[in-house]
Amino acid sequence: MNWFNFLHFYQPANIEGAVIKEAAEKSYFRLLRLFEENPNLRMTVNVSGCLLERMAEEGLGDFALRLKPLIKSGRIEIVGTAAYHAFLPLLPESEIIFQIKEQEKILKKYFGISRPKGFFLPEMAYSAALARIIKSLGYEYLILDPIAFSPRNPRDFEALKTYRDQASGLKIVFRNRAWSMKYAPDQLQRALITGRQETIVTAGDAELYGLRHEDPSAELEGVLKNKNLKTGTLSDFMSLTANPELVILRPCSWESSERELIAKNPYALWSDRRNEIHFELWRLAELAVKTVHDNPKDEGYAWARWHLSRGLASCAWWWASGHDFSRHFGPLAWSPDELERGVNDLLRSIRSLQGKKTRRQKIAAEKIALRLRFFAWTRHWKKYF
Repeated sequence: MNWFNFLHFYQPANIEGAVIKEAAEKSYFRLLRLFEENPNLRMTVNVSGCLLERMAEEGLGDFALRLKPLIKSGRIEIVGTAAYHAFLPLLPESEIIFQIKEQEKILKKYFGISRPKGFFLPEMAYSAALARIIKSLGYEYLILDPIAFSPRNPRDFEALKTYRDQASGLKIVFRNRAWSMKYAPDQLQRALITGRQETIVTAGDAELYGLRHEDPSAELEGVLKNKNLKTGTLSDFMSLTANPELVILRPCSWESSERELIAKNPYALWSDRRNEIHFELWRLAELAVKTVHDNPKDEGYAWARWHLSRGLASCAWWWASGHDFSRHFGPLAWSPDELERGVNDLLRSIRSLQGKKTRRQKIAAEKIALRLRFFAWTRHWKKYF
């Protein structure tokens, strides 16, 4: 049994410290211990730069210190991403590049690595234009959900090989969605008991391993002790394909459904045209991005940029979607409080600018924020109470 697993470590930059500490205690340090106790264990990971910075602020810097030698040894392959987990396909190129460059600076600071080979798109949200930007910055591959692949005949799709994106030239590794949406150790344990010989690529949040799924019987620890299980990085997996086949990919995320893609609604959890809160939130985000980018010499620019980075995290849109994730170890994606967290940072990014020429933008931002709060809390009290 061959298991190529990708882990995404992330908490929003503006989240309470207690949330980060709980995730670290239940998931992050558990995963580190697994690597330290299993010298043959190999995986690929993404650690968002904002999480590394917040963990240092919360006194959890030991995480990066223990992770560094595992990266240096090659047992953990780290990939690039957007430092603040922004939803990249819907942002202007200047902001996309800023977020990616910030991640590179943070990786250099903590691990001595500036540009890895691979790249993780937050929410696995793909577009051809975005892929071309990532390729231009020197990255070599992406990991995506297979719903991105739209072959003429579905039987033409072979999950267990590497492809190449026709739009960008990037290599593509597709995860196994069915396994990734469940707790992989359960699946692995059953496969190992029956003696099945498979190669599986999974990808998901690191928080699943302890925080979202407690695993009281320590199935993960158990399967990793099985001598018939071999693990590898995504680069190890790509080495199995000599000549990647060119494929045409379509806009999507790792949560997209076929129905949404047919309806040309590929980013439904973050930009659903039927969701007035999404619409207003993107209006505020676009205003904040343009206003901050247009005023780099403003004396309040540093604070404006600080709030903008936090406010652009994909979480506010996710929490406004109302999607039910209870079947996949997640909550109902609805919380006016979490939405307001993002709204407040976007609003404060414009408020922080001191120049008089931003007065019009400030008033416009306040009006949008008021509408957002009205829509969110009116919907909340009518629908959920």
